[in-house]
Parts: sequence; structure tokens; C-alpha cells
Amino acid sequence: MPPRGRRRERGPRERRVLDAKAAKLAAFDLLSRKSWSARDLTGRLRRRGAPDEIARAVVAELASRGYVDDASFARFWAESRARARRVGSRRLRQELLQKGIPRDLAAAAVAAAFEEAPEAERCLEAGRRRLPALLRAGLPRAAPRLRDYLVRRGYPLAIVMRTVAALTGTRPDGDAPTD
Repeated sequence: MPPRGRRRERGPRERRVLDAKAAKLAAFDLLSRKSWSARDLTGRLRRRGAPDEIARAVVAELASRGYVDDASFARFWAESRARARRVGSRRLRQELLQKGIPRDLAAAAVAAAFEEAPEAERCLEAGRRRLPALLRAGLPRAAPRLRDYLVRRGYPLAIVMRTVAALTGTRPDGDAPTD
């Protein structure tokens, strides 16, 4: 009988290797929770233990059946991030490329995300929401900080400069008032 109070030593977990059937079940489990790009789903299956060729074959089969669609995933991702997170086109494009979405699909998805509300309007809305907190430090410091915030959110610099000038009445570099 082992001594009381002592824990059993654990070694490293055995890595389970998924066969095609188990990989397909894992893919359906992942897809039941959220949508995935083909590259991300393939990588997730590999992390769960599917060999590379099996993971690619499962994702290819699911894509042929319409369960994995990079174009619809890109549209959904861009629209939801642009609306809810107030993210600009530059950042959206970068995020989609990191998820393995081809450049042309990413560009089309980003363009579609700003059809309902133009990017300049969304930038202005994001600036309006952030400005009151920045004004506590004073107007001279608020303009450059607002500019930096909007650039980090991924809005194009020209739109950011117009937005900061419209909201603060000063140039975004903080030098002189605009007229």
C-alpha cells in the first residue's frame, strides 16, 4: 500500500495519434464550436495528434463538402471584428493573412466589412468612444494618444489624421490648432 499523502509521479502524457476517423470526429467537434480557416483547422488537428497528411486530407474533404470555406470564414471574421472590436482595414487584412486566408479573399472580405458603414465612420466612432478617457490628461496630450490608438486599431493613417483633427480641433502631432 502506498504511503498516504504522497502523490503518484506523473510522467509526460502519451501523445495520442489520431487515425482518419478520429481526426474527422475531432474536426467536427472543433467546427461545432466555431468556424475555422482551413489552415487553422489543419494546425489544430495536428496539435490533437493527427499526422500532417491525415489532417490535410480531412480538411480537404470537409472543404469539398462545404463545412470549411475560407471565403465565408473571411467575410464573417472581417465583419464581426470591424463591427464589434472597431478594427480597421489594415489590421483586419493582417489578421486574415495570419489565418492563412489568400490575399484576394482577404481583400474582398475587408471591403465587404466596410460596405454597410464606411471605414471613416467607424474610425470616428472609435475615436469618439476613446477620447473622453484621453482628455483627462489634457488636450495637448490627447491628440497624439488618440492618433496612436487609432493606428494600433488598424485604421489607415489618412483617415486617422482627419478623425483626430475633427474630434480634437488640433493636429494629431499636437503642434498647432487646425482651422
